[in-house]
Amino acid sequence: MVAVVELSEGPGTTAAYARAALGLLPGLGRSGDTLPDVEVQHRGVTVDLGHLAAYDRACGFRLTDTLPATYPHVLAFPLAMRLMTGEGFPVPLIGLVHVANRITVRRAIPSSAVLNLSVRAVDLREHPRGRQFDVVATATVDGAEAWRGVSTYLRLSDSRTGSRPAGAASSLTGSRPADAASSSSGDSLTGSRPSSAGGAVWRVPARVGGDYAAVSGDRNPIHTSRLGARLFGFPRPIAHGMWTKARCLAALEGRLPGAYTVDVTFKKPVLLPATVRFAATQTATGWDLTVHSRHPHLSGTVTAGR
Repeated sequence: MVAVVELSEGPGTTAAYARAALGLLPGLGRSGDTLPDVEVQHRGVTVDLGHLAAYDRACGFRLTDTLPATYPHVLAFPLAMRLMTGEGFPVPLIGLVHVANRITVRRAIPSSAVLNLSVRAVDLREHPRGRQFDVVATATVDGAEAWRGVSTYLRLSDSRTGSRPAGAASSLTGSRPADAASSSSGDSLTGSRPSSAGGAVWRVPARVGGDYAAVSGDRNPIHTSRLGARLFGFPRPIAHGMWTKARCLAALEGRLPGAYTVDVTFKKPVLLPATVRFAATQTATGWDLTVHSRHPHLSGTVTAGR
């Protein structure tokens, strides 16, 4: 039977990161083979329009009266943090790698809507390189599900990563992702331009890590600090995968159906600053997406329908 934890107000993420850090201390690690059968809920959530505007700017969306498909993920993220750092959760938060994300938009959500959010973790399963599980978040409006997000996280096994969890991320993403980046730190998101090789070139400034951390609450130091990134095996901070996904959808604004599923797999991280290429190909059912440089960073599809 699912235990429901209903929050009266949105949880912050600072305390969750503190609990996650404590999990790295000897003797305080997490273990187990079962995910807690818990659903964290927050009802009656309204959108702060100032926050929404900041999110739109950080990701390249236009200011409109509907929520970008990736915005409810930001609203639900603190609940996911609360769940994954709670007592009994068998997998430590630090060192998790976000490997895939699926979002289903069943209908457009007005920015004035009142949302009921819920988050659960399901399907802890073996993976050739460790264990992975899904965090399922939903947003309902007027009693009907309007949005669903499924984030897949991978924890590499210690036998493959050594004693330092941070190694999990670097070993998954390759030892030389820095080759993907350039030194275009002064460019802005508006620097996108068509490419003769197809798609558009994005010059991604270093500030993207901090900007997205500020609007998402995901303040993992691998995104915001050179020192923090180095501690986790990266030569420089990396862009949030969900920023990259949001940036792809922003590039397709006005060309997406009213209801759709966007499914992406995160490949090698985007080291900041960077120059990457975005390509979108229209298909019979939607779009195929890629973000790459010398290495693939993201691949995915948009499929019309609920």
